[in-house]
Amino acid sequence: MIQIIPSNERHHFENDWLSTYWHFSFDDYYDAENMFFGPLRVFNDDTVQPEGGFPLHPHREMEIVTYVINGALEHRDHLGNHGVIRPGEIQRMSAGTGVRHSEFNPSETDSTHLIQLWILPSVKGSAPSWEQKSFSLEARKGQLLEIAAPAGKSANGAVSIQQDAAIFTSLLAPGQKVTHALEHGRRAYVFVIDGKLEVNGKTLGKGDQARITSENEVKFKAADPTASADFLLLDLP
Repeated sequence: MIQIIPSNERHHFENDWLSTYWHFSFDDYYDAENMFFGPLRVFNDDTVQPEGGFPLHPHREMEIVTYVINGALEHRDHLGNHGVIRPGEIQRMSAGTGVRHSEFNPSETDSTHLIQLWILPSVKGSAPSWEQKSFSLEARKGQLLEIAAPAGKSANGAVSIQQDAAIFTSLLAPGQKVTHALEHGRRAYVFVIDGKLEVNGKTLGKGDQARITSENEVKFKAADPTASADFLLLDLP
């Protein structure tokens, strides 16, 4: 089963420094029928204006993964961790028993476009931790490149998350195909960053998402003959 949610059906919020699209209930947006997808609790598509950002705020018991599409995002937390994430890098913060952090666009001139997703951890009560790794933008071309993996199973530059979940990035050239097998009982979440993407015969455009259950595999194809398809895939329990 594939449920497609078009870009224009996402909840949109905007203020003087932030334009964001929320895929699930978040902050003052509440929909009892749209709270989560498996352990995926938050999927936010944010554009942060120059020098804008989120001041120091707390989190508990959540795996928070940040993926920058354009620009940069600076992280600081009360544990002393500090890093600037750019395209080609992935950042994970395990909030555990509690952490306070801030996130800002350090540029004076350029906006930052990012995806931030929150995944419920499989175990509660862990100490908070933070991790940032780099991957080659070339390495994701024509394949599904794993950038986040379950703790103890990460490799090839993937960050570790405390959940039986994996995140992949991919950039397919026009007409290019790739397939991802789904084990029994697992589900997949697909988000199109740019271009057109065929997912098991259904076409998604920029900003569209697909929530997939009860499928043995997910087949992807870049559907626009003149443009690449840029997307994220989550493999979830």
